[in-house]
Amino acid sequence: MNAHREKILAAIDRTPPAADMILKSAGVRGDHDLNPAEWVEPEERKSLRLAAVLVPLVEREEGVTVLLTRRADHLASHSGQVAFPGGKVEPGEAPVDAALREAEEEVGLDRSFVEVAGFLDPYETGTGFRILPVVSFVQPGFTLTIHEGEVAEAFEVPLTFLMDPAHHERHSVMWRGKRRAYYAMPYEEHYIWGATAGMLKNMYDRVYAP
Repeated sequence: MNAHREKILAAIDRTPPAADMILKSAGVRGDHDLNPAEWVEPEERKSLRLAAVLVPLVEREEGVTVLLTRRADHLASHSGQVAFPGGKVEPGEAPVDAALREAEEEVGLDRSFVEVAGFLDPYETGTGFRILPVVSFVQPGFTLTIHEGEVAEAFEVPLTFLMDPAHHERHSVMWRGKRRAYYAMPYEEHYIWGATAGMLKNMYDRVYAP
């Protein structure tokens, strides 16, 4: 087994949590990691929406990369932000199927190239989503077809860059009248931040932290 596979598979969850447990469980990762005063217990929320994202680790000869997208600039929410392929889980749909479906719809990543490896901790956003990150190994040879209605571009970042704590910056912004901190991992012209950077930080904590 390749060294990166062995390390990742040993550290992540291999069995997906039930959808209802994702929404009900306490102690998940999220935007509140750096803003603990903003945490609201699940039973105190009016609603939490279930989502899933694919964390695609592309196994290239020169090294493993992470496939990311930049959302289209015209979208009503999170426009222009860097994100994993993914979105809301539809009624009756398993989170893994949602992540694979969204990756096909957004960037045309054929699931025949994708091997689901396991799962990181669910991640809660300040906008009321509980996201299950689905870690997957992706074999090279795929051809992407960008859905221009949702995605401006797709790009890859070396996993070694994203898993280097020297690149895990803490930034802040005023949001809804309060200053909120967040993780950011700027790479070349791309500003990776917010939930995407938070989930990558969770991956570092689970897999690579001393």
